Amino acid sequence: TRSAWTWAAAAAAVAGLALAAAFRNPLAFVRQQGGRGVQIESFGGTALSFATHAGWPGAVRYQYGSLEFTGPHVATVAHLSLVLSAAAFALLVLWRVRARRWTPATPYDAALSAVLLFTVTSRVISPQYLIWLLGLAAVCLTSRQTTQRPVAVLIAAAAVVSVVAYPTLYHLVASCTWTGCVVMFVRNGLLGTAAVLSFARLWRATRSPASPRQPAPDAYRLRNGTLSPS
Repeated sequence: TRSAWTWAAAAAAVAGLALAAAFRNPLAFVRQQGGRGVQIESFGGTALSFATHAGWPGAVRYQYGSLEFTGPHVATVAHLSLVLSAAAFALLVLWRVRARRWTPATPYDAALSAVLLFTVTSRVISPQYLIWLLGLAAVCLTSRQTTQRPVAVLIAAAAVVSVVAYPTLYHLVASCTWTGCVVMFVRNGLLGTAAVLSFARLWRATRSPASPRQPAPDAYRLRNGTLSPS
């Protein structure tokens, strides 16, 4: 494992040096992404959509190639999303450290769980994210030992709702109507449930099996101290 991490770090360093030598500002996209707001289809965007019905004065604006919210508290919601993404990463690291059981399906299940966690905590949830999730779910289903079968069903249901939301009802989502809010609440609710269920099943499937309980030394003795016939 240590050798694999060493080779991975070395490969990343070489790739970074190659990009720096071949392009100007190869990491500029990171700075640009850092300035993004809260996209209307994200979990934070759904919360802000409902907030508009409670008097929140924000607005939807096209920027960074998508429709995003602007206005008071948007930056707070965006920062909260980053914190949740960091927490998701910490959970995945904790899982990897404590995982003891491994099957051929575990890498597939872990990949799906990781992408789900980072999707639901992201400031942006574009329709193509569902394509990634469907593809990973399909890979998981190629193994009989996968733990993600119910998760795949939830992802498929979320994809169906996404087709309804975009492009069919996207104008209602962008206008923050009650219909648009409910559609996104259902879609994101399915994704959130899938993320929690996916990680929980992955955690249970890879933890150490419970050791069999050993009978106490006097378990086979009767009250008067004689041994039981069994």
